[in-house]
Amino acid sequence: MKKYKVLFVSQEITPYLPESEMSKVARYLPQGVQEQGNEIRTFMPRYGNINERRNQLHEVIRLSGMNIIIDETDHPLIIKVASIQAARMQVYFIENEDYFQRKFVLEDEQGKPFEDNDERAIFFARGVLETVKKLRWSPDIVHCFGWFGGLVPLYLKKTYHDDPIFTNVKVVYSVYKDKYRGKLKPSFREKLWMDGIEEKDLSLLSDTSWEAVMKLALEHSDAVIYGHPDIPEEITRFIKEKNLPHLPYQDEEHYLSTYSDFYEKILNGKIHVSE
Repeated sequence: MKKYKVLFVSQEITPYLPESEMSKVARYLPQGVQEQGNEIRTFMPRYGNINERRNQLHEVIRLSGMNIIIDETDHPLIIKVASIQAARMQVYFIENEDYFQRKFVLEDEQGKPFEDNDERAIFFARGVLETVKKLRWSPDIVHCFGWFGGLVPLYLKKTYHDDPIFTNVKVVYSVYKDKYRGKLKPSFREKLWMDGIEEKDLSLLSDTSWEAVMKLALEHSDAVIYGHPDIPEEITRFIKEKNLPHLPYQDEEHYLSTYSDFYEKILNGKIHVSE
């Protein structure tokens, strides 16, 4: 099998955040894929509770300095990187003082979701893709984890689809049981707009619930992986209705080999809808 390049985009990765099903897979899957001889790049947000000194983060000057415009406001993009020595892999961090310099991840200390989570997700998705462009590194597969990376498939398929860096890229989306309470701001839909996105592309955002964001991500993905054994029925029904190729939940012992086989089928055009 020809070696391939995988871009991993996750809302959480251990050891930078506490262990969860998502953070562990997002940590060990890239290592396993790299050890198979493939190339990887891994991205997550640089939340304020990630200790910069302890984790030895440092700014990548040549990648920083861009501005991401959201709702007609410029937001500086800072890129930092850290190494997981045991795995011989690097993790890139998307940072912005307004969006990520707070001591909690997606909810405040009372457990209430941050009101600007909509803009934070937009900034993260666009920041990742702009940074990959600046790296001049062209992935074969983009694998996204969690709702916070759920806008990456939309932007890849609509705004960046003609960019040579992302030509023929395949998007894999892992669905987790990471539902947020309430809804994102009603203005979320308008803030999402970029070149290449049409009204019909956002029709699934009739509301801004977690379910709507999931469906938007899945609509623009090439294949789906169940990252948790208990995914809400509304989402599993949507996956089946769209006839999306999907991989059932895999336990820790088997996911690396199964995911790798899934990647190869996607790249070889041999993927089929799992039963």
